[in-house]
Amino acid sequence: MALTVNGSLTLFFRSEQMRLLAIDEVMDILGLEQAYIWNNLTGMQIKEERMSKLPYVGQVGKMIVLCVLLGAVLSYKSYGRMAIADPSLDSNASRPQREAVQEWSVPLQVQQQPNEAGTARISSPHTSARAAALIDVASGRMLYSHNGDKELPMASTTKVMTAIVAIEHGRLEDMVKATSRAVGKEGSSIYLRLGEEMSLNHLLYGLMLRSGNDAAVAIAEHVGGSEEGFVHLMNEKAKLLGLEHTQFRNPHGLDEKGHYTTANDLARITAYALHNPTFREIVRTRTKKAPNSIDKWDYVWGNKNKMLHEGADGVKTGYTKGALRCLVSSATRNGQQLVAVTLNDSRDWEDHKNMLNYGFRAYPQSKIVEQGQPIDGHPFQAAASLTYPLKTGEQSRVSAKLMVPVSGSLEGKLGHQGRLMMYLDNKAVASVNVRKMNPDPSASSQSGEAKHSSAVLSTDSGGNLLYKWMIVLKRVTGSLFGAA
Repeated sequence: MALTVNGSLTLFFRSEQMRLLAIDEVMDILGLEQAYIWNNLTGMQIKEERMSKLPYVGQVGKMIVLCVLLGAVLSYKSYGRMAIADPSLDSNASRPQREAVQEWSVPLQVQQQPNEAGTARISSPHTSARAAALIDVASGRMLYSHNGDKELPMASTTKVMTAIVAIEHGRLEDMVKATSRAVGKEGSSIYLRLGEEMSLNHLLYGLMLRSGNDAAVAIAEHVGGSEEGFVHLMNEKAKLLGLEHTQFRNPHGLDEKGHYTTANDLARITAYALHNPTFREIVRTRTKKAPNSIDKWDYVWGNKNKMLHEGADGVKTGYTKGALRCLVSSATRNGQQLVAVTLNDSRDWEDHKNMLNYGFRAYPQSKIVEQGQPIDGHPFQAAASLTYPLKTGEQSRVSAKLMVPVSGSLEGKLGHQGRLMMYLDNKAVASVNVRKMNPDPSASSQSGEAKHSSAVLSTDSGGNLLYKWMIVLKRVTGSLFGAA
């Protein structure tokens, strides 16, 4: 399990709970702009944002000191005084003993939203694409795939990754100066001029609405230090997302040997990106006005994606002689968002309509549990609602297990109360945190409680000990970095 700090430093932890506990503390200590939580279950990443006190974390030496201090704190938490006070955390105890959980099978009453087809069987779509994929954004479930793992060029749909990496690693308010390498880039363009300055935010609109290759290079050079440096960030992100059939050679998508992806991988990249509100807003925009730093008139960009006029809310078109027509589209109905991908498809507009219609009809969202719903036979309730796309007949193949840390285990000491795991055909596909039911209504949870899975800092002696150590660490890092 890993925590990536400012896209450059990765800290590895021996358990999920320790990693989750460290996230809030590290972000508060450093005032970090963002951290990324790797979700091993869904293969997606969830982004946590905070107001930035430090636009840039300092020199490498300071980072090394921080790593040592943080590692010492967490090691002391796991193996120090608590181990003496609690035999269950003795350093000689086995890892399963320290991280033991109790499991119970629990009944579920799955509620599926009614769909247009009722109980009728819905045939899979047929496309003209060389490869195609359809994914549910929230769950990451692949609903349809044709040659989904075939490695192919993807033209300007590359810019989906370019955009999300720039959003995560850059600052939208930064002014970016166009270099000769950017303004000279062939292909589609927003016609930047040498030395022209534009905010990273507006360049991202030019990138995604007009598919500007000059914008792609300008963004890459600014955020990555160089085009090559930015491409490295793109490939690192692909690895973090678990994409085994994707490799980037440039940020714009022009044909180049070794530059490829698959329909399945591109669907996963897009589903991940659509969890970011800035990305979501950009790709759904039909027209954008941007200031011109050289002339008196403003830029006005219209989105090339015709699917926006067909009820879609994103994402990106693409074409090169090598890749031919490529398209990534998204649409939302009844709170469910799907992404369709086609590579090398001569009739992509029509195919995408059919794919999206198929997905919404065949895989409507099914409510597994509601927030606050009691877990049958146990003194726990769901901490958040959980839905999952299921086709007709799958409801009977859904099962669930309640997993609760054993008293005195590491998870219990860290304040983790438990988790409800959802299984489809005995394969874990989703989960939601649970919390103990409080018999006193006046002591109900605060309205601002996070709706996603998170670790709660324990208030026992171990939690107080860690808190004291975190205060010391905060003072030290404040001195190192000049933080308030």
